[in-house]
Amino acid sequence: MTYCIGVKLDSGLIMASDSRTNAGMDNIAKFCKMTVFERRGDRVVVLLSSGNLAGTQAVIGVLNQRCDTEGAASLWNARTMFDVAVLVADAMRDIERRDGQYLQESDIGFNDSFIVGGQIRGEPMRLFRIYAEGNFIEAGIDTPYFQTGETKYGKPIIDRVITRATPLAEAAKCVLVSFDSTMRCNLSVGMPIDLICYENDSLEVARRRRFDEGDGYFAALSNAWSSGTRRVFRELPEFAW
Repeated sequence: MTYCIGVKLDSGLIMASDSRTNAGMDNIAKFCKMTVFERRGDRVVVLLSSGNLAGTQAVIGVLNQRCDTEGAASLWNARTMFDVAVLVADAMRDIERRDGQYLQESDIGFNDSFIVGGQIRGEPMRLFRIYAEGNFIEAGIDTPYFQTGETKYGKPIIDRVITRATPLAEAAKCVLVSFDSTMRCNLSVGMPIDLICYENDSLEVARRRRFDEGDGYFAALSNAWSSGTRRVFRELPEFAW
């Protein structure tokens, strides 16, 4: 399992993913689930992947190969972020056509999905959620964020805190609390956490950080959130029978 989240704010984008993968309780590993395509001053495209690791790596491999193929439609020459989402969806379908039959023979479905966010010069920031079937939806005013993977434990804090007007720094802090809540409740989600804060119209990734085990800031954030939650709980009105 995994946990990935993309948040679209008025001031920018927050993109974050964990790094734990498992193929059974005795086969736990770490793999980065964040892929960045950046050409400063022209475009920033961030992909967060969830699902079968071999499948998501194959999709990223196809996208990279097409970026290196002269004349091919690729993330480097896509005119819009919508075109980027289509290219990712096409790569997913190509891998599903290649591997789907063999996965089904082992009772494994092609369950990969992606969150794709970024900006191409000349258009606003955009954020998409691409499903395993290759269809996708775009974040809007009423739905400013997308999650994939183990989403339920980290969702309440996002819903209570983040709006489109939330500053980038505050939203990043909220996203990290969301990861802390998820990791406390589900062992299939774990560090390192990769985080990008993209500032609107900057067309470059200036703020990127990885939080690994023992990170001082993340530990302080987790402890403060736990103690604060207990304090607020004690201050709730007494229940009267």
